[in-house]
Amino acid sequence: MITRLSAAVYGTGTAPTVAPERSNQVTRKPYPNYKVIVLNDDFNTFQHVAECLMKYIPGMTGDLAWDLTNQVHYEGQAIVWVGPQEPAELYHQQLRRAGLTMAPLEAA
Repeated sequence: MITRLSAAVYGTGTAPTVAPERSNQVTRKPYPNYKVIVLNDDFNTFQHVAECLMKYIPGMTGDLAWDLTNQVHYEGQAIVWVGPQEPAELYHQQLRRAGLTMAPLEAA
């Protein structure tokens, strides 16, 4: 005679828990960009600010440098470059060493 034992005896009255399969897909998140911001001050001349922007910021034209210099003066600050962290740190440091008043780097 064959006796059947109930599932309760073995403690398998519920279905086993199945962990979801791990996804083989890698989610890539881009690194954030950083803003290089020049602040207005009472000691740098327009000429000096514009020259520093043209010297240290790649691709900076004279017209854009003067527009940004005016923005620094009249609005108190201007974002002069946005991009990856490493070059942002370099440009920030170069402008600061040239005597410009800089805001801390901030993620864009």
